[in-house]
Amino acid sequence: MRSPGAQRAIVWSSRLALVAILLVAWQIGIEHSRIANFFLGSPINIGHRIAGWIISGTIFRHLAITLLETLLSFAIGCGLAVALGLWLALSDTFASIFDPFIKGLNSMPRLIMAPIFAVWFGLGIWSKVALGVTLVFFVVFFNVFQGIREVSPVLLANARMLGASRGQLIRRVYVPSALSWVFSSLHLSVGLAFVGAVIGEYLGSSAGVGYLILEAEGTFDIETVLAGVILLTAFALTLDFAITLIERSLLKWQAK
Repeated sequence: MRSPGAQRAIVWSSRLALVAILLVAWQIGIEHSRIANFFLGSPINIGHRIAGWIISGTIFRHLAITLLETLLSFAIGCGLAVALGLWLALSDTFASIFDPFIKGLNSMPRLIMAPIFAVWFGLGIWSKVALGVTLVFFVVFFNVFQGIREVSPVLLANARMLGASRGQLIRRVYVPSALSWVFSSLHLSVGLAFVGAVIGEYLGSSAGVGYLILEAEGTFDIETVLAGVILLTAFALTLDFAITLIERSLLKWQAK
């Protein structure tokens, strides 16, 4: 039986090998097809574009703006969702009152709100944050709500028998029991926060990675577009990895 360290080494080496194979196949494919080169670009040229951005420092201002919008969207959306999800999950009356309104808002295509947010909040970061919050909120809210509702009645009864107050039940029973539900939604929410930020920049901004992508599309520069997409993907994976580390530290008590 392999050790955990050996297993991780195999997984990472397999991932790197798969990426290398895809990049080599991509490069070979575009070298033998002008059409593919126009539509897909060259991975070597894309790498040079990203390296040029980093060396010149031009990307950092745009990336900082996009990351700030993403983090604000993520933090505000998750904070509101956790607070409201916890409140409604513990209150059947208010949950019944707000149920059709929340479902109605969730069914609304939120991307069409981007121009409205631009009118309300201007073309600065807050219109992008508002769009990101609407994308993040419902994913986290429904997971928190369901996670609280799925807490074992036996566990609650035992805690009450031991004299636990409502506040202690929330801190010691409800929240720990719902954490796995919460973190499962946070992984998806990171990507949605990036989507909200980039789409907001795409529709109207003067800075940000979405703005760079929009400019490149205007000149049919597919390699710059893909360079921006790859850069955003790398940072989204970095944030997702950070959430994974926090999840592991908070959920050590769970059985493996």
